[in-house]
Amino acid sequence: MEILRLSKPDRSLRGDIVLDGSKSISNRALIVLALAGADPAAHLSNLSSSKDTRTLQRLLTQTDGTYNAGDAGTTFRFLTAYLAIQPGVQVLDGSERMRERPIGGLVAALRTIGARIEYLEQEGYPPLSIGEMQPAGVGRKTVHISAGTSSQFLSALLLIGPHLPGGLELIPTGRLVSRPYLEMTLKLMRYFGAQADWQGDSIVVEPGQYQARAFTVEADWSAASYWYAMAAFADDVDLYLHGLFTESWQGDSVLMDMMRQFGVQTAKPAATDLTLRLGKTGASPVPEFSRDFTECPDIAQTLAVVCAGLGVNGLFSGLETLYVKETDRIAALQHELAKIGVGFVEQPGSTSEKAFFRTTGKVQWPEMPRFATYGDHRMAMSFAPLALFHPLEIESPAVVAKSYPAFWDHLRAAGFVTETGGS
Repeated sequence: MEILRLSKPDRSLRGDIVLDGSKSISNRALIVLALAGADPAAHLSNLSSSKDTRTLQRLLTQTDGTYNAGDAGTTFRFLTAYLAIQPGVQVLDGSERMRERPIGGLVAALRTIGARIEYLEQEGYPPLSIGEMQPAGVGRKTVHISAGTSSQFLSALLLIGPHLPGGLELIPTGRLVSRPYLEMTLKLMRYFGAQADWQGDSIVVEPGQYQARAFTVEADWSAASYWYAMAAFADDVDLYLHGLFTESWQGDSVLMDMMRQFGVQTAKPAATDLTLRLGKTGASPVPEFSRDFTECPDIAQTLAVVCAGLGVNGLFSGLETLYVKETDRIAALQHELAKIGVGFVEQPGSTSEKAFFRTTGKVQWPEMPRFATYGDHRMAMSFAPLALFHPLEIESPAVVAKSYPAFWDHLRAAGFVTETGGS
């Protein structure tokens, strides 16, 4: 196993970081342009270089054989819907972990509108055999789907909506998770010419065709979260992050306001430049932090580590989707924070629908900590900022390629020191 030792000789954070394009926006744009029959290279700027996006881009040009999405959850879900409206029969598979991640809610919804999808092994899980859809009738299709498992199920259905005879009416049931990702999907669809919007409690997509046009993918706010964490831990900050939109489609842009509670200030140096400057507000971190992460679950790990590093009493909710990500992120956080003397404890009164977790304690450094990553890119990048306090080790550092391939290069450019070796 490869091990990366990470350290920072001082507590100063300075530099210019050009962030990669948003993986979430990139993957949606690739599906839309594929449905439009257009070449992404001719229309998309700043496309994500992440492993997930490159996997989707490759599979969208594949014409036969098994479609293997690896561990890319968004890719698998979007392709499930996309392949359902393609001719022929395809097999869609993934990694061992992907075969443990439920897909039944999306498959059931697609079947109600004529999709021919069969499970090849365990009911409700990959791999899938996907045949050409045979929709009944020509009117608008109505789909009821649970909104509590993954917003990606809803986005996958919405993206193919314009290509269904009569369009689509999508009716989410239950508590809606990660709504900003759903709004992102709708905004992108409208940008490329679709008619799609909320009508009361349902979303209506009119039949039609996407129109290919030039589009610039904004930088990834999830990736920016790790730099905000570093800024919270540093004594001296003068950091420029390039490519971020302040009027963002991404729910994780709440970081700008959220991180003021930890003494991090965001400024926009130039009105026409997609650059943000991070600095210190001069205020001490708040003694207590409370947040519902239902609409921004991808930054929950980062904020848990920030609370741990600063000794802030943090109360977290809206984490239900974290159990079925690349790993069980709740269990992973609990295990890894325990290595440095911090608890991540489920609170009394929690239910399966609404659980609360509290960080307890402040990081202690009795020895060189080694953090496992569980095949999860966000575990590696969430714990890396702690190197501003003390040298540490990260297992399987290459896992960051899933969403932020240049992460370690960017850390080195900002003055961090890395050494690699084996276990």
